[in-house]
Amino acid sequence: MKYIRKGNQRGAVNLGWLKSQHTFSFGEYYDPDHMGISVLHVINDDIVQPGKGFATHGHDNMEIISYVVKGSVAHKDSEGNEAVIPAGDVQIMSAGSGIRHSEYNPSQSEAVNFLQIWIQPSQRNVNPAYGQMTIQDTGTLTPLVTPDGREGTLKIHQNASLYKVMLDVNESLTLRSDERCGYFHLVKGAITVKGQSFVAGDAFAIENDVIELSANEPVEALWFDLP
Repeated sequence: MKYIRKGNQRGAVNLGWLKSQHTFSFGEYYDPDHMGISVLHVINDDIVQPGKGFATHGHDNMEIISYVVKGSVAHKDSEGNEAVIPAGDVQIMSAGSGIRHSEYNPSQSEAVNFLQIWIQPSQRNVNPAYGQMTIQDTGTLTPLVTPDGREGTLKIHQNASLYKVMLDVNESLTLRSDERCGYFHLVKGAITVKGQSFVAGDAFAIENDVIELSANEPVEALWFDLP
């Protein structure tokens, strides 16, 4: 494996209303050994308390994906998009030439847990765009985000794809990254890869390689196919 990132070694932020674990350097957390993989620059594992959230702020030239693990996120942006993203949905916001948005937990009783993912685009200053889909699991590997929006997926301005991985106990999956980079982030469960154990929050990257992973517990994970 090219890179291993243990969940319990991620950068930690606790603002009371927000608890976040940063896989890669972000904000005030900086580690030169963890600056991103290929065009994948951010995976923040955020827990936002009831009724709290991120006030209106701006982004540009970044593909921003929200994957909701538990609860819901309320989104509103300067392009007129307003939506609630519940667990089981995924959202893409192409910031492009510039967009302002807010993200809040609309529940007054339940915290929301979501992954905020940033991917560097291959084109700058495109028109801002928004997309959202309810994930319909199609088996072990379900495409969510692709460069061309094929098969009902969300489109991204980069030669990269994102898949949801679902495995039952003792089920195996072979992943390959022929002349590309692959990144695996474990959301829930536990796996074994090449004799190494990984639990929720852990991640690893492979490059021009083929691996087989085995689920020790029911697994929910994300697989990134990167240039």
